[in-house]
Amino acid sequence: QVQLVESGGGLVQAGGSLRLSCAASGRTFTNYAMGWFRQAPGKEREFVSTISQSGATTYYADSVKGRFTISRENAKNTVYLQMNSLKPEDTAVYYCAAAPMASVIQTRYNAWGQGTQVTVSS
Repeated sequence: QVQLVESGGGLVQAGGSLRLSCAASGRTFTNYAMGWFRQAPGKEREFVSTISQSGATTYYADSVKGRFTISRENAKNTVYLQMNSLKPEDTAVYYCAAAPMASVIQTRYNAWGQGTQVTVSS
């Protein structure tokens, strides 16, 4: 099982930027597609973005398309989520997850990080 640790969350004003990182260990990182999900208070966890093993394929939720960019650095066993033009509605705990293939479906992911809090003030 791969272990995942997120970092980079924090408090930012609306319009600002943050970059989340997710470091993987324990298994061969390139065996996994990676995804980012988020859960706002009182809401279900939702898909944000996913990237294939090579990084050649990415998908985004409509709510973040054009503002967020997912990338991975396989030599460092790390996946990133660059978040620009942040809005108060982006406030949530952000989770990274690993899956056998890129997917928007949460149940396809079999390893999850502990989450990192992102708070966007208006």
